[in-house]
Order: sequence, then structure tokens, then C-alpha cells
Amino acid sequence: MLIFDADDASYVRELADYVAIPSVSRDATPAVMKAAAEWLVDRLTFANGHLVETEGHPVVMGEWSGVEGAPTVLIYGHYDVQPIGQREEWTTDPFSLTVDGEVMRGRGATDDKGPVYIVLKVAQAFLDQEGCLPLNVKFLFEGEEEIGSPHLSAFVAEHKAMLAADLVISADGAMWRPDEPSLSIGSKGLLSMDLVVTGAHDDLHSGRYGGVVANPIHALCEIVAGLHHPDGRVAVAGFYDGIDALSDERRQEIAAVSFDGQAFLGSLGLQEGFGEAGYSLLEQLWERPTLEVNGVRAGGKYTVIPHTAVANISCRLVPGQEPNAVVDALQTHIEEISLPGVAIELKVDPARIPAYTVDADHPAIAAAKAALESVYPGEEVLLAKIAGTLPPVTLFEEFLGAKTLFFSFSTADERLHAPNEYMRIRRLREGMRAWEQLWRLLATGPHRLHPSPARESSAKHGD
Repeated sequence: MLIFDADDASYVRELADYVAIPSVSRDATPAVMKAAAEWLVDRLTFANGHLVETEGHPVVMGEWSGVEGAPTVLIYGHYDVQPIGQREEWTTDPFSLTVDGEVMRGRGATDDKGPVYIVLKVAQAFLDQEGCLPLNVKFLFEGEEEIGSPHLSAFVAEHKAMLAADLVISADGAMWRPDEPSLSIGSKGLLSMDLVVTGAHDDLHSGRYGGVVANPIHALCEIVAGLHHPDGRVAVAGFYDGIDALSDERRQEIAAVSFDGQAFLGSLGLQEGFGEAGYSLLEQLWERPTLEVNGVRAGGKYTVIPHTAVANISCRLVPGQEPNAVVDALQTHIEEISLPGVAIELKVDPARIPAYTVDADHPAIAAAKAALESVYPGEEVLLAKIAGTLPPVTLFEEFLGAKTLFFSFSTADERLHAPNEYMRIRRLREGMRAWEQLWRLLATGPHRLHPSPARESSAKHGD
């Protein structure tokens, strides 16, 4: 059994240097993004860590192949983070990792810098204490996950021989709840787009022109309100095409999960929920697709009629939905809307990510369950689904023929993507112990991951 530092403070200090790099992929400078990537490279010297340039932000790669005949796993994570949102909503500096009791707060702490850091420390502990890893490990850390991984498809296609592995293990993808261990056996797909409503060619004085020209905000509100029926169902014809009906067996499985819907809503400051009629809260979260308005931009607190109004929209997709078909349905829905005095356009972002599933009987799930049970004795490991999206997993299956195991020690309540993002400090040590056990179990014993013949024959001794 590996020995990890007795003092959590040393881990927090090192992770703080990583969090301090404001690697917001949407708008950070190339120099900032490269600095975050190089932080990882510096900690992958044992695996010949290096940068590979892409059309966007660089990818970090590494490989340690020191055990002939052992399986090969590819570790995935990302070094980019979400924008901070409204600065005044943060209680501390977003890029200064701050300890607050049992948690550490900062942008990227739990998504995905903390979880990636855990893997790096486990690898280093194996090498320092045992001289080798128990299996062959490759690393792929990207810098565009938070913007849909637009350049990753071409990268994986071009480097598929270098990335070949028997299993991908993602350090991204939060556990369901902090009070019970869980594994995700699926994630939702994603589409994002802008709905743009345009009126006059310039902003207009609301006194001189008010009442005689169409207001794009009014039109946008009318369109957005029409995207759903009053019962919460999406009102776009064809949106639900391809989705299988939820079986009685699956509904019983979900109903058996310990879940207090009222307490869940209460933790959000709500007394009642809203959503698609006919489904429980947990069925909605895990099994049903969504269409959400994420932001609206237009005008401001001054007396104008804005010339344009924009709504940022995203759809989370479930198995059976084909992203391009959903885009076509949305385009048709918008094209059929006619409002006087405005032009309406739907601009769909290029990333179109389908939903992803991994069979609950996959051997990696068995190994991961055993690893979690060793860290959380007496706890039952819940098999859940991620309501969010991990863009790379479908690419790995398409180009590498490998399934992805979600093994993150982030948890879904840690304000991912929101102000005051945090991670529980204890999860660092718990995660290190679980990753250690997972690698050992995949390498030997009843949960051993068997390498494919092609990869087994190509294994070689490394550092």
C-alpha cells in the first residue's frame, strides 16, 4: 500500500499553484493556456510529458510503458476552466485557492484541476515507492473541454496509434453525491447555440422611436417562452425523436435509489421543482433530455430599444437522440416563426456531442466498484448517470475502440461552473487511495483488464 503525505496542506499548496493559472479556454490568452499545460508537463517528466499543438489550445501527452504484458490505460482530463461568472458573487478570489474549513475554493478546484492532480500524485507515489506503475499508462490532458473540445476529434484521429489503450479512465465527471460512492455509466450529449433576434440597424432612443419599431427583446422573450409547453415538455417538433420509452424496470431501479427530492430542492433554495410532466426528479436528471436558456444579452439599464437580442441555448441529449436531427428540428422550429419587424437566426456551435453509455457489466466497472469499496468500506457503490456532458468519450470509442470509465473525486454539489466552486479536501486523499487500488485491480487479480493482442505485443520496457 502506498504512503501518501500526512499533511493535506502540502497538497493544497501545490494545487494552489495550478488553480492560480486562469486557464479559461473561452477567452484566456494563448500564453495563459500554455502556462497551464506546461504545469502538467512539468509533473509528467516520468512519462516524457510534452505539449502537442492543435488548431486551438495545446494538448498534453505522456506515456509510461514499463510492464510487458500488462494492460494499457489512457488517463483523460482537462486543464481549462469555466469563466468565473459574476465576480461579486465570489466570496474569495476565484484564482486563489482558499481553504475554508473542510473545503478548498477556487475556479477549477473540482472541475477538473483537483481530480487531475490526484492522478499525478498517485503515479508519482508508485514510482517513488515501488519503482514502477502496476500497468502501462498514457496521459491526455486537453485545454478545450469547457468549450466542447472542438479540436479534439481531429487530434485523436491523427494520434490514434499513440493513444491506443485497452481502457480510458476519465478524471473528469463528478460523483453523484458526497455522502456515497458512485460510478457513472452514462453521460448526456450536448448542443449549444445562439438565438439572435435583430431589429433596426442601430440602438434607438426609446422615447423618439418607442411604440413604432419592433423591440428585439420582446420578440426574443416570445420565442423563448414558446420553446416549452406549460407542463415543461419541449415544444419543438421532433426534439424527442429516437428516445426509447423509459421501461418499468428502469423506473423501479431509479425509484430504489435513496433520494429525497424535497431536500434536493431545498438545498437549492427552492420549495418546488419544474420539469417535464410524468417523470420524477431523478428520472428527469438521469434519463430525459433538456433544452435550457443559459443567458440573455440585450440593451441595459439605459433608455434604448436595442437593435439585437441574443439568447444562449443548450440542449442535453440522451441515448437515441441524434445531434444533427435535433439541430434540424430546432432550425425548422425557428424558421416557422414569423414576428413583425425583426429577423430571427439560430447560430449553432460546431460541437455536436451524442449521449454516451457504458455497460454496467463492463469489467472496468467491477474493478472500480471494488476500488471504491476498499476506500469506503460498508458503503454500496451507486451506478448513476452524469447529467452533464464529457465531449471526448464518444471520440475515444469511435477512434480508439475503447470504453471510458468515469473515476472522478469531484462531486456534483461542489458548484461546478458556478461562482464559489470548491472541492472537499478529504477527497484528495480518498481519491489517491482509490486510484491506487483501481490500477492494482486492473493489473492483476479477478478484475484484471486483459490487453488486446495488438497492444500486448507492442508493449515495451520504459523508464
